[in-house]
Amino acid sequence: MLSAKNIKKSYGNLEVLKGIDLEIQKGEIVSIIGASGAGKSTLLQILGTLDSPDIGSLTINNTSIEKLNKNGLAQFRNLNLGFIFQFHNLLPEFSALENVCIPGFLANQNQKNVQSRAKELLEKLHLSHRMNHRPSELSGGEQQRVSVARALMNRPAIIFADEPTGNLDSKNASELHQLFFQLREELHQTFVIVTHNESLAKSADRCLSMKDGLWE
Repeated sequence: MLSAKNIKKSYGNLEVLKGIDLEIQKGEIVSIIGASGAGKSTLLQILGTLDSPDIGSLTINNTSIEKLNKNGLAQFRNLNLGFIFQFHNLLPEFSALENVCIPGFLANQNQKNVQSRAKELLEKLHLSHRMNHRPSELSGGEQQRVSVARALMNRPAIIFADEPTGNLDSKNASELHQLFFQLREELHQTFVIVTHNESLAKSADRCLSMKDGLWE
């Protein structure tokens, strides 16, 4: 599903990633841990095609990322990758339903089909009674589940999650954790998760530890 080889990244004189290799299989849940400054989020940004490496190659779902132009990369990202962030990144002026629909609309999909898919996902995540509420009217756990639904909208090959439980209390963190494994069982969904949550990290199929821009 994903193959990264010799990924290196520097910012000025600061060498953040020093040659990372990674292989991920379909349906696998992989967690990445490490101290602040180890390079975890930089690696996730590169794997998610939100940033590019200085050196190295990345193949996702049989597509060589470095061969895509800017527009091709944006289209590939929207159709193949999902993202979950610590602070949800929901648009405050839109309802939960509208936020979930956004990736489908960006992909120029049929409006009725997009709305039907969004409603189906919100129902699966037990949010059908909240779909017309704006983010400010939702709890932190509800907002994060909306962001999960949004990430699933276009049936992505991989979902990248950056500290997805970092802004949640222990109950909501546990529920989100269980949801990831439920989605893997039901949809064979692949996840790459950067986290400081020890429980989530240890229960992944693989837990990879970074230190100073390399695997430990």
